[in-house]
Amino acid sequence: MIAPDQGQAAVEVSHAATAPGRPVTIMASRDWRGRLTLAAADLTETLRLWPLVWTLSLLDIRLRYRGSLLGPFWLTLSTAVMVGAIGFLYSRLFHQNISAYLPFLSISLVLWNFISTVTSDGCICFTQSEGMIRAMRMPLSLHAARAVLRNILVLAHNIAVIAIVFAVFHTVPSLASFSLLPAAALWVVDAMALTLLLGAFGTRFRDIPPIVASVVQIAFYITPIMWNPAMLTHRGLSMVLVTWNPFYALLEIMRGPLLGGPLDSTAWTAALGYSAALVLLAGAVFARTRARIAYWV
Repeated sequence: MIAPDQGQAAVEVSHAATAPGRPVTIMASRDWRGRLTLAAADLTETLRLWPLVWTLSLLDIRLRYRGSLLGPFWLTLSTAVMVGAIGFLYSRLFHQNISAYLPFLSISLVLWNFISTVTSDGCICFTQSEGMIRAMRMPLSLHAARAVLRNILVLAHNIAVIAIVFAVFHTVPSLASFSLLPAAALWVVDAMALTLLLGAFGTRFRDIPPIVASVVQIAFYITPIMWNPAMLTHRGLSMVLVTWNPFYALLEIMRGPLLGGPLDSTAWTAALGYSAALVLLAGAVFARTRARIAYWV
């Protein structure tokens, strides 16, 4: 006997009777334990298939820049031009020392480009892989990991812009640079969680990608990226635009040590808190919707 449950996540098989002729009951599980177990198994399988994730990510980049002379380095070149143009202009408008402002701007723009592309790709990570999802059986989180790794590879290209700016202006990172490794690991975890979360919502509701794009655009202007947070010290806005801005905390744990600043415990506390909330929300949503994504794409 099969009990329909609208595509629920887990399946329980009862073999209470071992004698021949006794019925076997198959019913869909409604409890969260079963859903979380299957979601965790999905993520574990993606980790096991990391060579496939790597290959698919490289394939995406090669197909996107097929026939191009510089390939993904066009993004590096455009980022360098943007840093140079905006840096010289805004250093005059904000009355900033260009030797301090350009390193700040280069790090901010490179990291923000990663955030922006992860959010936009995350919204369509499942719908873009519709053919693979319908054609073969593989963990759904693999498509999210594919989008995240693809953007990490692009970020690695853009790090060259930061290195050049640092070399020109003789910017030296502080001793707190040891925190960059855990900060980078936290960014990867957050990127994966955000991609799973937006991917599930973007598959079910096709209005999510333009909505998220608009929110990210607004966040770009209210987050200290082109302007230094020190400019708000005496304007009464730092509490809203800096202290309660999750993007600022995540940027600062990477940006501060590279610019020679000390380890900011406040930024780390906020970043860990926001990350924990994001991971829990993404885990709950993915566990709840994992079995239905194949029907939504």
